[in-house]
Amino acid sequence: MTELRERSMMARAVQLAWRGRYSTHPNPRVGCVIARGDKILGEGWHERAGESHAETRALSQAGPAARGATAYVTLEPCSHFGRTPPCARALIEAGVSRVFAATKDPNPSVSGRGLDMLREAGIRVNVGLLAEEASRLNPGFMKRMNTGRPWVRLKMAASLDGRTAMASGESQWITGDESRRDVQKLRAISDAILTGVGTVLADDPSLTVRREELGDIGDATEPSRQPLRVIADRDARTPPSATILRGGKVQVFCASSTLATAPAQDLAALGIRLKGVAWKDNGIDVFELLDALGEMGINELLVEAGPTLAGTFISEKLVDELWLYQAPVFLGSTGRPTAHLLLETMADKIEWIVQDRRQVGEDQRLILVRR
Repeated sequence: MTELRERSMMARAVQLAWRGRYSTHPNPRVGCVIARGDKILGEGWHERAGESHAETRALSQAGPAARGATAYVTLEPCSHFGRTPPCARALIEAGVSRVFAATKDPNPSVSGRGLDMLREAGIRVNVGLLAEEASRLNPGFMKRMNTGRPWVRLKMAASLDGRTAMASGESQWITGDESRRDVQKLRAISDAILTGVGTVLADDPSLTVRREELGDIGDATEPSRQPLRVIADRDARTPPSATILRGGKVQVFCASSTLATAPAQDLAALGIRLKGVAWKDNGIDVFELLDALGEMGINELLVEAGPTLAGTFISEKLVDELWLYQAPVFLGSTGRPTAHLLLETMADKIEWIVQDRRQVGEDQRLILVRR
């Protein structure tokens, strides 16, 4: 009975943390419950960077009743002063007697310190309760702290015959309204959205989160900002009039030799940030690109790009999740493929595991990971 209660309390903390899925960037999503036995005394979640952490919100709600109570938190309480005081210290001062932390902080410079502070204060600490569920809250934060690179989601919209556009490039719209609204939620959970200059020139996309299309977000906190738009553009061919340059911050990755050119300077004059990176015969060095984005604090990257850039991410095994929206239509054998991949035999095939399959309007949405 006690174990069931503990799992139930941590499950509630995970549920609370999900409320920050659109708004905590670049901080992790964290939930906290303060309880005594079966009674919840206080609960909270982290909403936005710079604002109160989950533990502080829960303790504020619990008040003096927190003394002697148990805290359930989805991520190890922080031990350092940032824009807010350390949560481990707040739990100690509140007098809680026990803390369940689902996961350790993956940041190697602070991992375990918050837990050590609690133990040194005489608080009983347990780590690992619902760890898998809590880890799913922050795949990008976990990955960036461990590897220096963001979590990569590749989004594709395709026909039944695997085409993303007609031979002419015409692509609006393959999927239905419901799928496009679903993509708005995918964008809203992302720190950055990456595309190539070819897509910018062909489609003139905005790649913004459009609140009017986001629909019902339940009890989630409203998105607090637009994702960073990132363009892979070796020669700075992005027109200054491009729609993507409006409505938020934009980062252009070009060749280092391009930075001093007139087109690059024209973009810089608009306040667009440019960075030179290496390029290969088949396009941008995606490893260097991801390293740079990791250094910028990007946790979750959404790739919405053409077949060349998409194919590069797939062939280099850099896609953590593939989101495929498949419409019940055929576009014909001359249509453009989802990805350029040079595969010659069945032994070369790239296999995926379906993690989620559901109907979205008239379309099918698959979430896949590489086998």
